[in-house]
Amino acid sequence: MQTRNKFLDDMSKLMTNAMGVAQGAKEEAETAMRSMLDRWLADRDFVTREEFEAVRAMAQKAREENEALKARIGALDGK
Repeated sequence: MQTRNKFLDDMSKLMTNAMGVAQGAKEEAETAMRSMLDRWLADRDFVTREEFEAVRAMAQKAREENEALKARIGALDGK
């Protein structure tokens, strides 16, 4: 005949509850850290990759236009 030990049952329930609390605390800490990191990055005025690429393309186009204008001025000065 098998008997149930109340102490072991209580300890099992306590451990199960403790693991649930620990998991909830872990998720809450991760959420808080992610939120803090997002705020910190937003305060630093970092640009997104898309913004960087757009400005880079604009700078490249401006360089090409400057080179074309230099060549045109050089041709006009040569006449």
